[in-house]
Amino acid sequence: MKHILALVLGLAGSMAAAEDMKMAVTTSFNNSGLAEILLPAIAEDTGINVQLLVVGTGQALRLGEGGDVDAVLVHARAAEEAFVEAGYGTHRREIMYNDFVYIGPSDDPAAIAQADTAADVLVRIAQTESVFVSRGDDSGTHKKELSLWDTAGVQRGGDWYRPVGAGMGASLNTAAGMNAYILADRASWLNFGNKGDLALLFAGDPVLFNQYAYLPVNPERHPHVKTDLVVQLEEWLTSPRAAELINGYTINGETLFTYNAQPES
Repeated sequence: MKHILALVLGLAGSMAAAEDMKMAVTTSFNNSGLAEILLPAIAEDTGINVQLLVVGTGQALRLGEGGDVDAVLVHARAAEEAFVEAGYGTHRREIMYNDFVYIGPSDDPAAIAQADTAADVLVRIAQTESVFVSRGDDSGTHKKELSLWDTAGVQRGGDWYRPVGAGMGASLNTAAGMNAYILADRASWLNFGNKGDLALLFAGDPVLFNQYAYLPVNPERHPHVKTDLVVQLEEWLTSPRAAELINGYTINGETLFTYNAQPES
């Protein structure tokens, strides 16, 4: 009985020691399934219960600006650097990367599988006025898509261009329903269950590199931020334990993310 009582008290003590913090993350990160691997390990190793607010990158950064979260994990470097430069974040720490890919109908009416570059893909889609689903939600994926259209130098619009204002999973569902082209991150695509007649048609252009970074919210702006927990989480995310879990996360033998956090200088 004493042993049972000690076990119960020990469990109660460990539960009482657990602390919560809030982190805004992108829908693409959440749709990848990686959170389901990392969060239990974080809780086990640190006692931190990370509560995720799943939104697009733009909204995630706005949550950080307002002090509604303790940290942000997103993938739009220019916006992240502006966030830190404006004093909303203390710094930017790269954690892992994957890549963006073009998905489309398996019969590929715009022949994007024959394109030479990521920009050429969009030229072909625009010239054939093939249906293209855009996230349209100020997410990191949407920001990348817009920059690719600008690089391609072609006009988007008309009935064939369909902004949906939704997360990655919902946008992929729309593309599957319409048998349309879409830009997605590789992890979300691999973890997507409703592929329909869609296929991964183009990848590999270096411009499609997709870096994820961790940004602690600045406690000088928002004194209520749980800085101690934020620091502990960053230490965990840049640890060998995180590297093993991130690099080891696969679907059907394909790696979804590559860990690339660097030691602090």
